[in-house]
Amino acid sequence: MTVLARWHVGPWTTRGSRPGEPFEAGVKRTPDELNFDVVGLARILGRRLSGREELQVRLWQNELRPTHTRMCGVHTLADPSNAQSLQDTAQEALAWLGERAPAGYEFVLTDAVELRPLLDLDAEVVAVEAVVGLADVDLPAGRLAAAHARRTSSGDWYAGDAVCNWSGPHESADAAVDAVRAARAELVEQLRAAGRDDLARTSPRWPAVPVEAS
Repeated sequence: MTVLARWHVGPWTTRGSRPGEPFEAGVKRTPDELNFDVVGLARILGRRLSGREELQVRLWQNELRPTHTRMCGVHTLADPSNAQSLQDTAQEALAWLGERAPAGYEFVLTDAVELRPLLDLDAEVVAVEAVVGLADVDLPAGRLAAAHARRTSSGDWYAGDAVCNWSGPHESADAAVDAVRAARAELVEQLRAAGRDDLARTSPRWPAVPVEAS
């Protein structure tokens, strides 16, 4: 089973209105559009569909996205049974994503598909973000400690996430990883200073620093 490389915690799709909520045209997807985004996210990340399923996705796309410039938060599927089929397919796609979540994390569907750290401190793998969140104190090293190594199109390596770089440029992936490891060591000391030895003791079970080459 392929496990997805983590590159950011938080929403992986555009946010949408949940069933029963008023639509917000131009701001949030309709429930049908959100379900379509869930299906699309799984396809982008490698989920294979049969020819018949691909055809159905195209039919949904034609109805929900008639043009590339259409405003979001407006379109719905006319046939309720077709909307239910899309919802069922979105749930299957979400389950597929869930099986491939990185260790220590889970995919959940709120008003978007989000990657979240698991908060079980007894788990085999404990995400750094979970530790930082549970500490509920100011931890200056926390942001960099939760970062990953990423190479940009220029060839330079940075430590950060999908949006921001917090350390670098570095000459190599190893150097970027070392910056994150140093921040993790600082984080352990900051947790102990804050009286959270219970959280500091999870450090041997933190996941390896993710490395993403663009």
